[in-house]
Amino acid sequence: MESAMKEMRHGASVLDMDPKSGVGGGVEDVYGEDRATEDQFITPWTFSVASGHSLLRDPRHNKGLAFNERERDTHYLRGLLPPSVLSQELQEKKVMSNIRQYQVPLQKYTALMDLEERNERLFYKLLIDNVEELLPVVYTPTVGEACQKYGGIFRRPQGLYISLNEKGKILEVLRNWPERSIQVIVVTDGERILGLGDLGCQGMGIPVGKLALYTALGGIRPSACLPITIDVGTNNEQLLKEEFYIGLRQRRATGQEYAELLHEFMSAIKQNYGEKVLIQFEDFANHNAFELLAKYGTTHLVFNDDIQGTASVVLAGVVAALKLVGGTLGDHSFLFLGAGEYALLMSAMAGTGIAELIALEMSKQTKSPLEETRKKIWLVDSKGLIVSSRKDSLQHFKKPWAHEHEPVNNLLDAVKAIKPTVLIGSSGVGRTFTKEVIEAMASFNEKPLILALSNPTSQSECTAEEAYTWTKGRAIFASGSPFDPFEYNGKVFVPGQANNAYVFPGFGLGLVISGAIRVHDDMLLAASLAGQVTKENFDKGLIYPPFTNIRKISAQIAANVAAKAYELGLATRLPRPENLVKYAESCMYSPIYRTYR
Repeated sequence: MESAMKEMRHGASVLDMDPKSGVGGGVEDVYGEDRATEDQFITPWTFSVASGHSLLRDPRHNKGLAFNERERDTHYLRGLLPPSVLSQELQEKKVMSNIRQYQVPLQKYTALMDLEERNERLFYKLLIDNVEELLPVVYTPTVGEACQKYGGIFRRPQGLYISLNEKGKILEVLRNWPERSIQVIVVTDGERILGLGDLGCQGMGIPVGKLALYTALGGIRPSACLPITIDVGTNNEQLLKEEFYIGLRQRRATGQEYAELLHEFMSAIKQNYGEKVLIQFEDFANHNAFELLAKYGTTHLVFNDDIQGTASVVLAGVVAALKLVGGTLGDHSFLFLGAGEYALLMSAMAGTGIAELIALEMSKQTKSPLEETRKKIWLVDSKGLIVSSRKDSLQHFKKPWAHEHEPVNNLLDAVKAIKPTVLIGSSGVGRTFTKEVIEAMASFNEKPLILALSNPTSQSECTAEEAYTWTKGRAIFASGSPFDPFEYNGKVFVPGQANNAYVFPGFGLGLVISGAIRVHDDMLLAASLAGQVTKENFDKGLIYPPFTNIRKISAQIAANVAAKAYELGLATRLPRPENLVKYAESCMYSPIYRTYR
């Protein structure tokens, strides 16, 4: 303590919060975001020593020109800043004005990433206040291009890189990360990035982007988030020859070598962070994604957004759409395109994941066996309709969907034979919902529900314009990537976006605030049924609410998920709060600047 005080007298300062704000010094944080972590209850009075120069280079505490006169004196900032004092609101206005001047989305992306590295709270305030405008920049579709060019735009690491070089010492690597209280980890091995394929180590843009949304939309503290890329090589020949590629220059490891690295990783995570840390698998290839989820679902708190998150958000959209198309879930029949092994985006993972969750909810509503409700759902893969005569040659996760029917070779014939009320695309192949397919859907449905879910936009099964035009304005349409509003016969249609960001941030928050130790299917159902679509939204053909209300939606989803965790006996944070919605809101990170004393 004495040496620290001597250092303070020579050009450094105590960096702590204003006692009036209730922040710091062991006093409960009125903003609440730290209440979601157990360590807040046992942290003693602490302080850190920082010079003014280092304070301006600390993104978590830097406020730039928003430091007031007293703070500039107290924290040795005099002369290090121009004399003007700007509010956070004025800073936000200036930065947004600068970002809007960029014409190229990737330039906006790099500008935002630079801001995050300079001023964390301003970055999140921008993202929260301008979520509909900036979501396509920090995530799909722009993040896909960012991953493709990650080596060229790489400035400083934003997460942990664990490669085959670290085999046998992953626990040591985890301990190199400065934060000890981690609540959410998003991890990828880069093999199946969006609809772009194997991007190896450059897939890091995905965990970084997902965790930015965990904070902005779900309120998880930035310091409690850890992006990780597991680098086992890449089979992308172009990247292996790229001089700026940042990963291992070798073919992708498979089999036992891959399994051993992943097992060491999962064991080290549990040893270092405990069993309440959420591990979200992101953009793993089909053959690994299902296996990892099945293998670690009983021993770790794991979640696969491509399988479970997509399923939850699609079910939410389908349930909301019933108010437009009529009937109950059990009255409808579903046809999926995208159980094929070669689909790049979601394919078998999303297709069967969505199908299973819909069948599960249908079973609960109709009190029918799951085996019966599955018969209302049909899948088409690269070889045609999945039928019982193909059962012997099918992968295990397709077999439950092999129903009695004569073979059908293509999507159009499958649509004509099955006559589904809902057509869902998760193929990763663009323009597969042809004019003939959409017109066939419209021929036997007054309001056909068409969900073209593949990302990025170029991979979408059809565009919003095509869906509305070919159905003469009768389609209820949603896509995975955003489409602009479209006018048809004098009416403006606003396409919905079946974006996983509606679900996973609130889902993760619900797990954190309840201290859940496992993910259960009933939690996914609880999350998917928390949609808040208004009559005004329905009038525009929307089956998802606007993202402007996403934090309230996330709090509601978190409350529903936490309630289910308590009901199932999977929650460890006791006693259960009386009002889970208010508790979820109180735990959310706030990007508003603190006042330092």
